[in-house]
Amino acid sequence: MIYPAAFENKIGFDQIRELLKDRCLSELGEEYVHRISFSSDFESISYALSIAVEFKSLLELKGNFPAQDYLNLTPELNRVKLEGTIIELEKIFDFKVSLRALIEITQYLEKLDREDYPLLTELTKNLYDPQKIFKRLEQIMDDKGGIRDKASPKLAEIRKKLRGKKGEISGRMQKSLKTAKSSGWTNKDAEPTIRSGRLVIPVSVTHKRKVQGFIHDESASGQTVYIEPAEVFDANNEIREIENAERREINKILSHFTDMLRPHLPEILELYDFMGRVDFIRAKAKLGIDLDGAKPELHETPGMEWLEARHPLLFLSFQSQGKKVVPLNIMLNRDQRIMVISGPNAGGKSVCLKTVGLIQYMIQCGIPAPMKADSKTGIFDKIFLDIGDEQSLENDLSTYSSHLLNIKYFVVNLNQDSLFLIDEFGAGTEPQLGGAIAESVLEKINAIEAYGVITTHYANLKIAADEMQGVSNAAMLFDSEKLEPLYILKSGKPGSSFAFEIARHIGFPPEILDLAIEKTGTSQIDFEKQLQQLEKDKLDIDKKKTELRVADDFLAEMIAKYEKLNEELERSKVEILKDAKSEAQKIISGSNKLIENTIREIREIQAQKDKTRDLRKKVEQEKLKIEKLPEKPKKKKTEKKKPLKEDSPIQKGDHVKIEGQEKSGEVENIKDGQALVSFDTFKLNISLDKLQKTGRSGRNKKKGSGKYGSILNDMRQKMEDFKSTIDIRGERAEEAIAKIRNYIDDAILLNIKEVQIIHGKGSGILRDAIRQYLSTVDEIQHYQDAHPDRGGHGITIVTLS
Repeated sequence: MIYPAAFENKIGFDQIRELLKDRCLSELGEEYVHRISFSSDFESISYALSIAVEFKSLLELKGNFPAQDYLNLTPELNRVKLEGTIIELEKIFDFKVSLRALIEITQYLEKLDREDYPLLTELTKNLYDPQKIFKRLEQIMDDKGGIRDKASPKLAEIRKKLRGKKGEISGRMQKSLKTAKSSGWTNKDAEPTIRSGRLVIPVSVTHKRKVQGFIHDESASGQTVYIEPAEVFDANNEIREIENAERREINKILSHFTDMLRPHLPEILELYDFMGRVDFIRAKAKLGIDLDGAKPELHETPGMEWLEARHPLLFLSFQSQGKKVVPLNIMLNRDQRIMVISGPNAGGKSVCLKTVGLIQYMIQCGIPAPMKADSKTGIFDKIFLDIGDEQSLENDLSTYSSHLLNIKYFVVNLNQDSLFLIDEFGAGTEPQLGGAIAESVLEKINAIEAYGVITTHYANLKIAADEMQGVSNAAMLFDSEKLEPLYILKSGKPGSSFAFEIARHIGFPPEILDLAIEKTGTSQIDFEKQLQQLEKDKLDIDKKKTELRVADDFLAEMIAKYEKLNEELERSKVEILKDAKSEAQKIISGSNKLIENTIREIREIQAQKDKTRDLRKKVEQEKLKIEKLPEKPKKKKTEKKKPLKEDSPIQKGDHVKIEGQEKSGEVENIKDGQALVSFDTFKLNISLDKLQKTGRSGRNKKKGSGKYGSILNDMRQKMEDFKSTIDIRGERAEEAIAKIRNYIDDAILLNIKEVQIIHGKGSGILRDAIRQYLSTVDEIQHYQDAHPDRGGHGITIVTLS
């Protein structure tokens, strides 16, 4: 159930419907788009979304889907159901090309892998095979839309006779024309032409009586007449008779074909319905690609947990302008069923409400929605909307009266499976009374346990949302310094309207604003300011905390990796030295044997003993030098620098450390007993009494020149450049492996936990080669195919330790 009747126009779904029609290839697909309707049946919604996402994956990974000649022949086919009727000659060519398109579609889908595309391959099940009919069409008609001579033996005979007779007439006509030209009765460049279906020659009006024949026409100026020579008159009559016989034979051929076609018309009409359905699913897939749409995790019970949801129409509009939509994270569950959104005008409250309504409606119409695929959403039986001005002069309704009628209808018809959307709740009348009515309605609706989103400026509704169980506040954030909306939805706290700040920003008369402030009271204004500023400060603190935690974890990770690498280098160095020493000892031993042999020979020839002794001594000295090589390289001991103890206070530019910590940083600024200290990759505000001086900063020292500075700079650059997906489609196996090797090395170094490799499906050679390499990498825990909705066998997801 949908309320009101103009729901689709108010929410923007009529534009989604037009976008789908624009992506259809035929009237058949457009008819399916026209029949789209809201559904609350879980199975049908799940199927419609799944097959659309499956088609989206098909277009993204494979492409080349047949997309021509989606022609609608159903009116003509329905017409020839009646006995005695004949398919029109002008329609039979369209029938042929559209039947060819149907055959190409079914063959394409049947060749798909059933594991990757189970729903699309199921579409072709039990379809009629039109090959026999198409073969007969091929025999009857050529590719230019003409009936072939061989469509029947009689037609071939008639056309042969017709060509002969036309050749005979052409010869006679050329003879008559030649005579006319030589006699000066017609121009030298004159040629035979057709008038009233007869072959004639142009003759000057002054010589028309000199040519025997029949005048069929004259020129607009009256200076030329068109005469059919007498000698070809009878032959032309014969051609007329032969052409009539040709038409009769063609009608007979088409009649026989229609009789052959008629028993199969129900099955053929089903084929055209199949074409329209495929066209419709393709249009949803194409829109899904343009919107980056997905199928969220569906649940039969109401609720939503949307991640990075974007308004579809706003997304497409911004995309064409090169801008980005700020995504919304929206959650409604049993504990927080109703969200009350507040914030400044033009801050995005109504857009947020419309986003909820439009996306939920799209999902329940089976259209992929622009949000992350791991989002979750439930199914609602009813959706109610109250937005915009619905005053009616005919029915004597004011804006507020129309809102009250809508709210009355909501209260009567809402249940636990309903979703309601109310914009500017309570507006349109005296604020105190309107706010009281709105609060009472909120209590009633909350008691029904329906789900909903409300936008408001009323303070009493913000307070009620904090006090009621099942209701929560949310704010559209606003930059109070730049006076511009951030379009970020933040749950948990109400937002300020910033009426005075916006008025001052647009140049509203200051004296009027000052008077308004006096009437309102500064306490209320200060409260509004503090509320929004506290929320903004909280976001900034959370962001800085996250940055610090990431930087600290990243630094520790990098230090551990480089220490491990250093230990491995040290071990390798020891092994190399041991091997070198062993080799040297072998060389010396060999040299000793050589010297002993030499000495023996010298003694045998009575050589001088002094020279022999000197030679032996030198060899022994060399041996001792090699044996004294160290077993293990010793690290040079460095004395730990003690922190400088200076009585002077800490100043800007000093190097300091936190008490109990070893890492030092440089003081960048001092204010109110707090020092802003830079520790390479992050900064901290720390009380001065918790810092110890370690020295003055070197003025020429470059940033990042500490123990790990250059390493961290390199790693930071790698992290910025790294992408979690690599596409190697079209690469040769050797080139792809080289790229994947470098890519996985970077992922391991940067501590990336999961990456995706897009290699396509094809014959599977590239996929097998990639996986063979991945199995050799120790740091890879496992790898697997992507979900069928997100690429299946064409993508490998790699999980790293």
